[in-house]
Amino acid sequence: MEEITYIQTGKLLPNPYQPRRKFESDEMLSLADSIKENGILQPLLIRRINNSDYFEVVAGERRLRAAILANMDKVPCIEMDIGYEQSAVFSILENVQRSDLSFFEEAAAIGQLVNHFGMTQSEVAKRLSKSQSALSNKLRLLNLPVDVRYFIEKEDLTERHARALLKLEKEKDIWSVLNVIKERKLNVEQTESYIDRMLNKQPKKRKNEQKVFKDIRIFVNTVNRAIETMKASGINAISDKKETDEYIEFSVRIPKNSKQDNIIKLNQAKQA
Repeated sequence: MEEITYIQTGKLLPNPYQPRRKFESDEMLSLADSIKENGILQPLLIRRINNSDYFEVVAGERRLRAAILANMDKVPCIEMDIGYEQSAVFSILENVQRSDLSFFEEAAAIGQLVNHFGMTQSEVAKRLSKSQSALSNKLRLLNLPVDVRYFIEKEDLTERHARALLKLEKEKDIWSVLNVIKERKLNVEQTESYIDRMLNKQPKKRKNEQKVFKDIRIFVNTVNRAIETMKASGINAISDKKETDEYIEFSVRIPKNSKQDNIIKLNQAKQA
């Protein structure tokens, strides 16, 4: 059994990779009352920092905060012999597996494992017992701007609300929908329907744009075929094409004394 030691709370420092950013005051006060009554039932996991007298909390920051609220000088701890990176990964994994992280906190934690610590999505999914598709959906939430995420959390909207917003490419459209959600108190299904109606206004324009682009390619191919036909007929036509973001420019030079002209003149001479 691992040895439990009691460490002064002033010598315990939070893990910088702790995924949790919000500690609800009511929950903390409730936990503090429970600790006063029953003590800390599960020791904190800690690691020593650079052979000093200070320790980093690998797991158990909520318990530490509640213990401080309960005016405890020391808390039970188990010291782990791990390095900085192992501590960070362990802390993130331990917290992500808890059910009380917000979906944005969970997404940010998974993003840290993938982007900062180089773990593959497959490895993270396996460690967290999640499917890769579920993990990818979590990570996609990080595509929303930070202020949008803050608004969603402040308004207590759901993860499905957030996912629905991912369909929108422009930030101004996202804020437009968020304001409608707030004003009309839209549930998830209503939000998804509203966004679908917004997007359905755009396809006609895009379809026309695609048709015009397709027509332009037909015209370009027609010009190219005409030039090839002239060359095949003995007319040494020279073409030059310039293309910019705004237009396509063709320049075609057809010599007056072409091979075809010479053939016609020769035939006329023979008939004479």
